[in-house]
Parts: sequence; C-alpha cells; structure tokens
Amino acid sequence: MNDAARVNDATRHLHSAATALAPRLIEIRRDIHAHPELAFEEVRTSGIVAAELARMGIPHRTGVGRTGVLGFIEGGRPGPTLAIRADMDALPIHEETGLPYASRTDGKMHACGHDIHTVTLLGVAEVLKEMAPRLAGRIALVFQPAEETLEGADAMIADGALEGVDLALGFHNHPHQPVGSFAYVRGACLAAADRFDLIIRGKSGHAAHPYAAVDPIVAAAHFVTQAQTVVSREVKPLHPAVVTIGQSTGGTTYNIIPERVHLKGSVRTLHPEARDIAEAALRRLADGIAAGMRIEATMDYQRKVPPLVNDDRVLNPAIAALTDQFGDILIESEPSMGSEDFSAFATKVPALQLGIGSGAPGRHDALHNANYQPDEGCIPLGVEALSRIALDLLK
Repeated sequence: MNDAARVNDATRHLHSAATALAPRLIEIRRDIHAHPELAFEEVRTSGIVAAELARMGIPHRTGVGRTGVLGFIEGGRPGPTLAIRADMDALPIHEETGLPYASRTDGKMHACGHDIHTVTLLGVAEVLKEMAPRLAGRIALVFQPAEETLEGADAMIADGALEGVDLALGFHNHPHQPVGSFAYVRGACLAAADRFDLIIRGKSGHAAHPYAAVDPIVAAAHFVTQAQTVVSREVKPLHPAVVTIGQSTGGTTYNIIPERVHLKGSVRTLHPEARDIAEAALRRLADGIAAGMRIEATMDYQRKVPPLVNDDRVLNPAIAALTDQFGDILIESEPSMGSEDFSAFATKVPALQLGIGSGAPGRHDALHNANYQPDEGCIPLGVEALSRIALDLLK
C-alpha cells in the first residue's frame, strides 16, 4: 500500500470509528452532565474516566493533581510523547435548560462544556488504543481537574503529568462556531489572567463631618476610574489589555464614613510586556492615591496563568492533518481575552489549543450561561480531529 492509500485508509477508519463511538460517548456525557462536580471535587467524574480507561486496557494513574487522571498509550515504535488534555470540572451555576439530563445538583452545572471535553478525550483514547501500532511515540491522556479556578494544570504538572512529555494538545468547544468547523489562532490565543485585592483603609466618622474622617470610598472611586488609564495611556495600543474592577465592598449605612473598602480586580493581557506594565502601574496608582488622600492602601497582586501561545511546531502539522481529514473547514480566529490554564502546559512544551465548533442550529448560548446547550455532534468530530492530529504528530 502506498503512502496516499495509507492516508486515505486512516481517514476513512477514523471517521467510522469516531461515528461508531458517538452513542456511547453521548450517553456518558449526559451522565456526567447530570452529576456536575466543581474544581477538585471531580471524584465521581474521575471514577468514570478511570473505569473507562480500565475497560480499554489503558494503564492509568488516579489522584494526579488531587482528582486528575493520567493514562498512557504506548505506540508501536519509539518517538516523542504527546499529551492530550481535557478538563473535567463544572461551574457554580444553577442550570435552567430543562433537559432530561439536566444537573441534579442545585447550583452546579456543566456550563462550559467540560463534560463534552471529558468524553471526547475518552473517545480519542479508544481510537488511539486500537491504532497504537501506527504510532511512533507515546500518548499521555490528561484528564484535568479545576480549570475554572485556574489551579488544576499546575497541580497535575506538580504531580508529574508532564514528565517525559514533548508536545501538548488542548481543545475547547466553541459555541459561536457551527458543528463541523475547527478554529485556531497563530501565536498568543488566550490572555494571561491576573487578579488583585486592594484594601483601602481610612478613618471612619460621621457623614456630616468628613473633615474629621479619612474617606476610603472616595479614594476607592479615584482608583477605579484611574485604573482604566493603565490600558489607554500606559500599555501599547497594539498590546490588548483589560482591567476590570469586579467587586467593591465597604460601608454599612447612609451616614457613616467607613473604615475600609475592599476592591477585587481582574487584569487580562496577551503580551508579557503589557502584563508587567499593568501590574507596575496599578501598584503605583494605589501608592499614589494613598499618599495623596491620606489613606493606607495594601495590594495583593496575584499572577494566575500566563498567556496561552500556540506553537507552530504543533499548529502547522495540525492544520495539515485537519485539512486532509475534513477539507477546507478551518477558521483562523482572533485571540480572546479569556484565559485557560492549559497555558501552564504550553509554557513548558510546544502546544496547541484547538477550537471545536459546538454551536447548535438556532441557538446562541454563550459559555458560562445557565441555558448553555452545545450540539453533541461536536463529540465524534472532536474525536476524529484530535485522533488525526495525534497520528500525524507521531507518524
């Protein structure tokens, strides 16, 4: 059999294998959807994953990064190790879809499609286990907890999930793209996520006598408005950045100037330079307001995850593989200011984050929405796509 015939044979086999797995994967997905678990609580979900891997005869470890699962598929020939990662955690949202398999746990929901991701990787595991003799290398199946809190990737890496790994492949369902399409971004595709807590302390007093007090609310108001000049006047216009104050708490009633105000803020940047500038500027702003308004400002600035940067060493072969498998259905997208802790993998090995279209006809639900209903047709297509990329990277 010549090379072209082998490629065509693999293409047909992947499609039929993924299609055949779809009913079972959808059944498992609906079970996981009905029993959502939050970050580091994915005990039932990881148990399902482990049981499925055991059924397939795939060696695996549980309890990796607390509630993660790590499986391995050995190829027929030596070569690099490719990690394929799926996240498993749900969100603290009350589901309102009314679906027969809607969440049975009040206040918890798979509103970001991580149930889809989990079963998609299970499908990839089954396909690649069968086709292991074709692989020149090893597959690491990474079922990760706690993506929503941006903690699970670091926890799994600390527990050895990237030991011996040479390349990494992540993916996420995209509800604003139709099923059957795939999206990618060259370079930085998702933003760094940082956050800060700013405690502003003044001196409490009667509202009728502000001269005898030191008003932290006025100081906080200055910080909130001036923080926006960090983006417009300090960061380069071509380096996207977002500063958002998400919470402000302080005071008890109408006629009392409070002792303190607590601000919580989020900072998103795509470039390392912008990330450094934003942190330095916000710290300087807090110190300046403290000096000018006689208050005490204490900032706790936390760098959570770096930008997620796609590496051409994974991206280019993936584009070629998907084009050969599906035809001209790839969409080159713009970067997003959202964040994803798969970036922890991408800072250590060449990596790609792939978008898998999950938009259902007639629906326009966003991620993290109580009515989110992705089209389950994205599951077998995701299995087919990720399996094909893996086969081409380890050929």
